[in-house]
Amino acid sequence: MVLGLEPTECITVHAMAVRMNMSYEHLVKIVQRLAELGYVETVRGRHGGVRLARPAEEIRIGQLVRHTEENLTLVECFDPETNTCPIAPACALAGVLDEALTAFLDVLDRKTLADALEPRQQLVALLSRSLDPPTPSPTELAS
Repeated sequence: MVLGLEPTECITVHAMAVRMNMSYEHLVKIVQRLAELGYVETVRGRHGGVRLARPAEEIRIGQLVRHTEENLTLVECFDPETNTCPIAPACALAGVLDEALTAFLDVLDRKTLADALEPRQQLVALLSRSLDPPTPSPTELAS
């Protein structure tokens, strides 16, 4: 989301972690995976950082989820190699869950990163606010 809002900029992982209030170490792993998959590119050097490798309009959320989620198996019986469920041959729940997962991914397939970046102005404002130092509480001001 951060990279999509500033598509021409290289943004450091540290700056993104601060803006999104998330762990730097976790974000490093995410960026590495997204770079391996071709969603982002990393730029080394003084003005380096991370930027989108393709336009936000070309990044389908469904495809991104399929590429980044290690396992979309909702229940054990979805995987024939590990399925030990004794009722699997007669269970209707597996079909319902499979249908729900398919519907979920169908919705995500219709959306791009660009779609998720609206309302752009509000998202930019919220990310900018996350860079501001926290306002001290009245108790902190009194001491």
